[in-house]
Amino acid sequence: MTSTLPPELKVTFTSDWSGPFDGHDLTRNHLDAAGYTLFPWQIESDNLWWARPLKYGEVGCTLAHLACWRDAAQTGDEPFVIVLEDDAVLLAAFLEQLLAGLHRLTRRGPFDLLYLGRFPLEPDHDRPVLEGFVSPAYSHCTFGYLLTRPALDLVLATHLEEAVVPVDEFLPSLYIDHPRPDLRARFPRQLTALAFDPPLVSQRPKGEAGSDTEDSAFVKPTGTGSRTRRR
Repeated sequence: MTSTLPPELKVTFTSDWSGPFDGHDLTRNHLDAAGYTLFPWQIESDNLWWARPLKYGEVGCTLAHLACWRDAAQTGDEPFVIVLEDDAVLLAAFLEQLLAGLHRLTRRGPFDLLYLGRFPLEPDHDRPVLEGFVSPAYSHCTFGYLLTRPALDLVLATHLEEAVVPVDEFLPSLYIDHPRPDLRARFPRQLTALAFDPPLVSQRPKGEAGSDTEDSAFVKPTGTGSRTRRR
């Protein structure tokens, strides 16, 4: 990533921090000691991802993103904060196209979240909001996105640390009516989201980069009542 990122960008790496981000090292004791509470994730559903427990890698990924938001909110005064995962692939003209796009968007009006790349799960809205940008529907993947400084306050005010869910599901819940009623109730819609179309950032294939989230153990339930029925 050091050799990939534009030298003009001020960069902070989570690998320099001592947070509980590695799913191979995480335990319930680590989470409890750090004051993190998991959302009751597993439900009866045809969606296989929802019908299984969380994985420690998914938890660690969310906590890494949360640490980025907290750090950005406490340091600096830049109007935009970019979050990139370590398997992100940037276009050769990434910074030039990003700055040009932000210039056009800020003239159009305010927004909160801007996907630089993503994996759409549902068709986006019919008409582009602006040439080169769409209003995203339900999407997964957080390998590249941007938050405005006001959005950082909104995101942190949800207290994700008290109900940890995969960040892939958390961000969509803040800009759409999430298809899971329990997530929709816990994290209601409150952000305005846009997405570059075509994207500025892609993701290295899992077969090449591996997956820290998937290659980890399931979090075992702490007791009875960990399974809820979908309504």
